[in-house]
Amino acid sequence: MKAVLCRAPGQLEIVERPRQTSLQEGEIRLAVSHVGICGTDFHIYEGKHPFLEYPRVMGHEISAHVRETSPGSRFGEGDLVIVNPYLACGSCVACRRGKPNCCMAIRVLGVHTDGAFCEEIVVPECNVYPANGLSPEQAAPVEFLAIGAHAVRRAGAIENARALVIGAGPIGLGTALFARIAGYEVTLMDVSAERLDQAGSRFGFDSLIAASPDALSEAMRLTSNEGFEVVFDATGNAQSMNAALPYVAHGGVLVFVSVVKDEISFADPEFHKREMMIVASRNAQRQDFEHVVNCIASGRIDTGRLITHRTTLDGAVRDLPLWAREKSGLIKAVIQAQV
Repeated sequence: MKAVLCRAPGQLEIVERPRQTSLQEGEIRLAVSHVGICGTDFHIYEGKHPFLEYPRVMGHEISAHVRETSPGSRFGEGDLVIVNPYLACGSCVACRRGKPNCCMAIRVLGVHTDGAFCEEIVVPECNVYPANGLSPEQAAPVEFLAIGAHAVRRAGAIENARALVIGAGPIGLGTALFARIAGYEVTLMDVSAERLDQAGSRFGFDSLIAASPDALSEAMRLTSNEGFEVVFDATGNAQSMNAALPYVAHGGVLVFVSVVKDEISFADPEFHKREMMIVASRNAQRQDFEHVVNCIASGRIDTGRLITHRTTLDGAVRDLPLWAREKSGLIKAVIQAQV
């Protein structure tokens, strides 16, 4: 089968790889339809991912059609499905408590093991969910949107909350969209004027803050000097994460949606006087995927506004390096694997 292989940082090529000949118990064979290109994939191509061994077939934002099932499967040939790319051990303390998204031995498709920049993939059926009511292209962004949906759920239900989302990239936009669906009054902040303009013109967010030395003053003005009950940092930037605490209202919560390989620190008096919570949000769970599917199917999320760039497996060898350098106008790029 055809696959896009990242042989080493900066080296992409089309290769032919053998298909897995038979299924193990509980596995399902999928014909990849569409796969999103994530910031993680750009980092892998650029050699910036800290937990990766090359060569690697990337790709973890997957929509696919069922090609072959194990006995007793709940799926039929041709069904359109979404893949949860977080492969959990099923036995560690997190898995036993229903949190496979933070499994102690987690393996992520396209990162720790080969992913879906290819024509076919075999995965555990327990990681496959029906794409009820979606088109193949609509199903591809479900995984990255589930990250934002999970972050909002991690914040907890806070009635009439004002929420600040720091970082208006794809994950930040997804978080903002699901915060709005949850009933939060949402403000977005970013260093990029283009991203803020996209958030306003494409998604209808009208409370926007340019990240600058005056940003905190503007945030306080918008909240009558109280701060935001919920702050989500989706920047993946340690400097931003360290600076996020003053934006949080007393009694509020700060959710770190992204992870960085850096030290995060804050002034304890500022933390303590707020009696605030700092919460990590990692990956997503089945209920987050299902929530996203329902929101897309019902029209509350328009994936056509999120998907700005499209290519094929052959085209990805040219386009992914280009989009890694030229991100103007880019929100979400999608590869169509079956043409």
